[in-house]
Amino acid sequence: MFIYIIKRLFEMIPTLFGITILSFLIIHLAPGKPTDMLTDMNPKITPEARVKLEQYYGLDKPITVQYGMWLKRIVKLDFGESFSTDRRPVMQKIWDTKQPLIERRLFITFMINVISMFIIFLFAIPIGVSSATHQYSLYDKFTTTFVFLGFAIPSFWLALLMMMLFGIQLDWLPISGVKSMDYDSLTLLGKIWDRAQHLILPLFVSSFGGLAGLSRYMRSNMLEVIRQDYITTARAKGLPESKVIYKHAMKNAVLPIITLLGLSVPGLIGGSVIFENIFGIPGMGQMFFMGVMTRDYPLIMGILTIGAFLTLIGNLLADLGYMFADPRIRAR
Repeated sequence: MFIYIIKRLFEMIPTLFGITILSFLIIHLAPGKPTDMLTDMNPKITPEARVKLEQYYGLDKPITVQYGMWLKRIVKLDFGESFSTDRRPVMQKIWDTKQPLIERRLFITFMINVISMFIIFLFAIPIGVSSATHQYSLYDKFTTTFVFLGFAIPSFWLALLMMMLFGIQLDWLPISGVKSMDYDSLTLLGKIWDRAQHLILPLFVSSFGGLAGLSRYMRSNMLEVIRQDYITTARAKGLPESKVIYKHAMKNAVLPIITLLGLSVPGLIGGSVIFENIFGIPGMGQMFFMGVMTRDYPLIMGILTIGAFLTLIGNLLADLGYMFADPRIRAR
């Protein structure tokens, strides 16, 4: 097992390397440059000043040289300096050690995505199993309608609906940020409740689409398994239906779901860009959007590299989980 993990970690290096090359090319092939934001809005900027700005940011060099310079820094875990006016190191903007842990952008995005995945798997598997065991029932039709709603409703539209209903009309939940203005004056329990209130709507929006899709996938897996001969044999031997479903059928039906664990990571990180901007959450998704709008190349590359690394780690954890769950994989 230890050798397998080491081997997989080494295999991640060329994959991560390829992702950074593609990301770097796509970013630089996109129209517009970081200097355009400074020069286009200022008619006093001369062509000579524009050239000097490009030299200052290193944009006058060939793209291969720029990538080589970036790669040399990455080896030292240095993502470079942001092109924004504060010129702060990218890593410091993502993981500011001067701030408490719960205030750091990477931690906020990571925490929301982990909780979302936990909610999705917690509810999707029971919904899928019960929907399969009650096929064509009223409950099955209700969950099918729920699934199609989850697929059909765009995240940003759902977020706006939730904000209008629970934030503005009913005034039950805050609609922006991760804490209130009077947060520092609250007790410990008050602070925990305040943060929980701020996360209810973003977590709902983040989990809704994934919950709908995964429950449908679990339902189809379960239907396929309960039609197998060994399930028919178990029923013929007189085993209780609950034992047949939850001990024999569900164990095999849930195995493909484990592989989706790693594949869900990119979608959740991508979704962070949407709901963090709508709800004003100071996470990596919000910072990535601002980086794209200002063509802040070092910041974009830093976030993409961290996102790709987390995705690869998620895939590795999914494979390990699959190996623990299925003895046939361990035997190979």
